[in-house]
Amino acid sequence: MRGVHSAVDDIRRSVFTEVARLAYESDDYKQVDMIPYKIVPGEVAHHRHDVFLERASVSARLKLDLGMDLDPNGPSAPISANIQDAATDQKYFNEPLVNIIPYACNACPPKQVRITDSCQGCISHPCMNVCPKDAIYLDENKRCHIDQSKCIKCGKCFNQCPYRAISKVERPCAAACGMDAIESDELGRAKINYDKCVSCGMCLVNCPFAAIADKSQIFQLIQAIKRGEEVIACVAPAFVGQYGPDATPAKLKTAMRTLGFADVVEVAIGADLCTVEEANDFLREVPEKIDWMGTSCCPAWSMMAKKLFPQFKDNISMALTPMVITARMVKKDHPNARIVFIGPCAAKKLEANRKSVRSDVDFVLTFEGLLGMFDAKEIDFKTLEADPTDGMDEGSGFGRGFAVGGGVAAAVVEAIKHIDPDREILIEYGDGLKECRKMLAMAKAGKRNGYLLEGMGCPGGCVNGGGQPMFNEDGTLVVVFNGEIYNYKPLRAELRRLGHTFATDSDTEVLLHGYEAWGAALPRHLRGMFAFALWDRAAGTLFCARDLFGIKPLYYYQKGACLLFASEIKAFLAHPAFEKRLNEARLPDWLSMEYLPDRET
Repeated sequence: MRGVHSAVDDIRRSVFTEVARLAYESDDYKQVDMIPYKIVPGEVAHHRHDVFLERASVSARLKLDLGMDLDPNGPSAPISANIQDAATDQKYFNEPLVNIIPYACNACPPKQVRITDSCQGCISHPCMNVCPKDAIYLDENKRCHIDQSKCIKCGKCFNQCPYRAISKVERPCAAACGMDAIESDELGRAKINYDKCVSCGMCLVNCPFAAIADKSQIFQLIQAIKRGEEVIACVAPAFVGQYGPDATPAKLKTAMRTLGFADVVEVAIGADLCTVEEANDFLREVPEKIDWMGTSCCPAWSMMAKKLFPQFKDNISMALTPMVITARMVKKDHPNARIVFIGPCAAKKLEANRKSVRSDVDFVLTFEGLLGMFDAKEIDFKTLEADPTDGMDEGSGFGRGFAVGGGVAAAVVEAIKHIDPDREILIEYGDGLKECRKMLAMAKAGKRNGYLLEGMGCPGGCVNGGGQPMFNEDGTLVVVFNGEIYNYKPLRAELRRLGHTFATDSDTEVLLHGYEAWGAALPRHLRGMFAFALWDRAAGTLFCARDLFGIKPLYYYQKGACLLFASEIKAFLAHPAFEKRLNEARLPDWLSMEYLPDRET
């Protein structure tokens, strides 16, 4: 799941759970009309000013999770009136996939630069001096204000104020959209321009009012399972860590069989085959036929490239995506099976909706949707028993690395090395659609000839969050990292001289290759503020380190065989093994100094 947990996540999860419970446990679909009252009980609103607005918003999400269309003018009939249209295992998505629930939208102000009450009325007025439009003026108290009719939102004043008294306000959905597809309707509410939208889902996960949702096939998927069809799940490599530390690959497989899936296959094997196909495409096409080649696996990136730069449609690899390759492999052995792809991505739903893919992939479900199914069946990974040898190890470390930003290009480059060891490959990675657009603009200017370009619609890749956890090439090392390595560029140059190959420009990857080169001496080479944990799968060892002064803290807690580590103590509260108790002996020190000078907390 993405980002910091919030009430929005709880709402999404509750709706998925109730839809799954309805599909599993009842044939009386009229009960669907009572779900909003179950999720939002009583007469007092929990999150909004009006309990009826909360229920209406939940009702709209219910319709979308049932795969139904929203009523353009708001709810006009009970959901049960049309639910039979959704009670089928043959339903595809009707576009649009991503929808704004108009009455749930807060009509957040569009992009603005504002001067707050923190303005001190200083005599230097650097904000006024740098404003290119003379939009800043003084009131009678010599405090600054912005004339919004003149302001062009350049942000120069924001960067100059010594008191940080200037704020930039922008709709979260619009700020997250790399396609500038978020506009305003006549009431000032957010509206999606579907001519620009590529269904990446970034607006969906960034709306703090739960006013944006995508359609789901969870209801139709469970219908197929209940009818006794052979449903096989193809799970994206980004499943690692999605359901907590107890959800091992073996337990995940067992849990999914409990849900009714006939079998579970990891898509990393499809990623490996996609790697070989894209490597051969690059060697065959670049530079003889095309100046550069783009990877194919992210549908949002691929669609963005073709929409904004149609002249480059032939530069995007035509290799089948890992999802489609894996689905075809499974259907070859199980011709009557129904295939569901499970991953983090909304855009995969749009890919599966293409007529050329419908015969391969029958359903697409997000990790959140699968979590709703687990909740409906009350599956507890902590108590669930599973055969440890029944894991998901079909793919290579490179295949699993597809989920990490830069991982696709790294895998393709490694494959090219085996095919043509003397071929040097230049790569560039676009982290999110905004960076992808810049990357293609450089390609349009002729500055990326000979390159392999990888684009990801989600910053950090499918796993999100800065490309973490990040794996090395063979999947034997994995790191999570908080902070910044100031000297990562010279370290990367040094490691390259030692023979290491980099797939990204991030300082995180320097930690992986640095550990390969220097082992436990790695921190001695680092300059910066950092805390990281590195797991060596081959050796079975965990290596944790922080910067010398503890600018980025590293806390750990050990009880028996349980070891917890985090950058904040409050992270431990989520683990049941952690015992909360006040350190009364050190409380006076904390109250007087606001820190403890030794190892205690």
